[in-house]
Amino acid sequence: MKIEMGANRRLYLSEFLCLFLSIFLLGSPLFSRVDSKKDRLNFLLITIDTLRPDRLSCYSSEHLQTPNIDSLAEQGALFLKAFAHTPMTLPSHANILLGATPLYHGVHDNSNFIVREEFMNLGGHLKSHGYSTAAFVGAFPLDSRFGLTQGFDVYDDNYGSTSSQEFSYIERRAEVVVERALNWLDDQNTPWFLWIHCFDPHQRYGPPEPFKTQYKDHPYNGEVAYVDFTLGKLFAYLEENDLNDNTLIVFTGDHGESLGQHEESTHGYFGYNSTIWVPLIISFPGIKQGRIGQNVSHVDIFPTACDILSLEKPSHLQGVSLLPAINGKKLANRAIYFESLYAYYSRGWAPLKGFIQGDEKFIDSPIPEFYDLEKDFDETKNLAETKKLDKYRDRLAKLIEEQSSAGGVDSKQKIDREAREKLQSLGYISTTSTTRKETFTPEDDLKVLLPYQDKLMKAMGSYHKGKIDEGIKILKEIVAEREDFNLAYTYLATLYKEQNRLREAAEILRKGFENNPSSYQIIVSFGLFLTEVGQYGAAVDILEKGLALMDYDPELWNYLGVAYWKKGDFEKAQEAYERALSLDHNYPIAFNNLGSLYLSVFLIKKEPKARQKAIRNFKKAIELDPNYPSPYNGLGGAYRNAGNIEGAIYCWEKAVELKPDFSFPLYNLGLVYLAKGDKTQALSYFSKYKEMYYHSLSSEGKDKLDTLIQKCREKT
Repeated sequence: MKIEMGANRRLYLSEFLCLFLSIFLLGSPLFSRVDSKKDRLNFLLITIDTLRPDRLSCYSSEHLQTPNIDSLAEQGALFLKAFAHTPMTLPSHANILLGATPLYHGVHDNSNFIVREEFMNLGGHLKSHGYSTAAFVGAFPLDSRFGLTQGFDVYDDNYGSTSSQEFSYIERRAEVVVERALNWLDDQNTPWFLWIHCFDPHQRYGPPEPFKTQYKDHPYNGEVAYVDFTLGKLFAYLEENDLNDNTLIVFTGDHGESLGQHEESTHGYFGYNSTIWVPLIISFPGIKQGRIGQNVSHVDIFPTACDILSLEKPSHLQGVSLLPAINGKKLANRAIYFESLYAYYSRGWAPLKGFIQGDEKFIDSPIPEFYDLEKDFDETKNLAETKKLDKYRDRLAKLIEEQSSAGGVDSKQKIDREAREKLQSLGYISTTSTTRKETFTPEDDLKVLLPYQDKLMKAMGSYHKGKIDEGIKILKEIVAEREDFNLAYTYLATLYKEQNRLREAAEILRKGFENNPSSYQIIVSFGLFLTEVGQYGAAVDILEKGLALMDYDPELWNYLGVAYWKKGDFEKAQEAYERALSLDHNYPIAFNNLGSLYLSVFLIKKEPKARQKAIRNFKKAIELDPNYPSPYNGLGGAYRNAGNIEGAIYCWEKAVELKPDFSFPLYNLGLVYLAKGDKTQALSYFSKYKEMYYHSLSSEGKDKLDTLIQKCREKT
């Protein structure tokens, strides 16, 4: 039996597509109101995570060829200057699906935030007009717990429970996402809205073959090529099923990727065009193909879809319809707001906000920036010193006021369900802090503090290359120089854990807690490691401090359940697990842990109902994640105690198949095969167990294992 601590804590968001009705002669209305459901266009929204436009050959042929995405562009309108409002997955998808910026909906980062239920999103709007709706997402940043599920008949976020390494998102490949989406499409006979999100280009970059070999020197490009290949299957399905003639398609990226530009390795830190410039392609029956050079943004997708589908627009929308631009007209010269607040929320560093209007881009930070995008789209020359910036600051302040007031309340007040998912995401995990500064100096500017962010990324790179000692050295340097850098403490503790240095891990987190007493990330990690080293009472005390900061985090309740279980307080452990599941109904780790709890109760009290509940919870965990080994192990134990030996063997063998070094099922299989008289099989499992774990056994444990192995070798 194994209690899971929520291994590889996880991470989040996505984008959509549109439809078209009737085209008439010049001078006639472009659309007419359609009342019949079967005359409506379907709507396909495709969002690709971390996608730079210049990696698509319809934008630039410099890097690679993307023939399938190019074919979509050839059938529709390609926008040359489309911008995200945030360089992060969850807020970007909130911007798209809500048609409003973070100033309105209050979701500023991948963590700490949940989209509130009262905000109408695109799925809910189309559902209210009779559409069947489904979303298929590729990774944890868009997990159902973060509030984007409103209006979706199906919200498929079943990508598993664990990642291959720490500091990596839990994700599933584009082919799996598309296949599940096509299975859903097979069953549709009414107008539908389908959102497909592919996560693959996000770091870490690891395209499958043949793209891995073909792009071995540029794995990011390989990920993009793989996604293009996969979308070819989707587009072929639409063609084969005659859906192109009645489907609106919107294709975009949630944000870009720096790939070293401005010394940023990935995204989420700065707000340069390398991460907020995104592709946008819109296609629908009868559209006039073209390339459009006007500035547009993510919040324009929702109102554009409404116009194409001939639906009324919700009053909260902050974007504009792009149909006039598609039809050759000029849009108003408006300001497009953007922000990058990850470092502000995670470390209390200076916030970054700005706007793009025409060819002007203003970035408001302690060291302000101004760029002429017509001459310098890559932002290599900061012109701030040559400009009178007060008018740009005033314009930004007015923009913030206008877009914030649309929500009716301050964005901080709107986040009354702030959730904190402790994302193992490669360096942009946020934390709730009550001590963020109100004013900032140049010393707080992200450009000045970039070396520490860069060190963190180098440490994670060392870890992924197997150079754990090198990663530890870098993280210790950060801690010595920046006592406020909470991730340095939590990541350092995780690397210590990789080397089985659990007490050192707990100690570094103790130091981190002393220096950052309001850091939610440190509090939760500290509680987790105190549990690991057997200080269960102290773990409970620390984790309950986390509840005072944020009680809407299902993983916090899961960790608290583990601490209570280890402490022997089964009643409170059960309450904690059930609270976790009330916050996330699709949380296989919590179902597994609840199953383990009920099995413990059965073994102590011999209550058959407890065993039945254990079996039910283990099965639910397996249903949610068939590749999760722990519930197979627990279910095997429950079956063994119920006398179902063959069922137990099946489950334990499945657990070992999924995790060959899983100690509990290896040992249990040896015992059960020995009891059946199959000494050959028993010896095989005991030998594997001895090879892996003999060195860590007590003298008594070694003697017992040796005795069992000797019995296996004795002739009958």
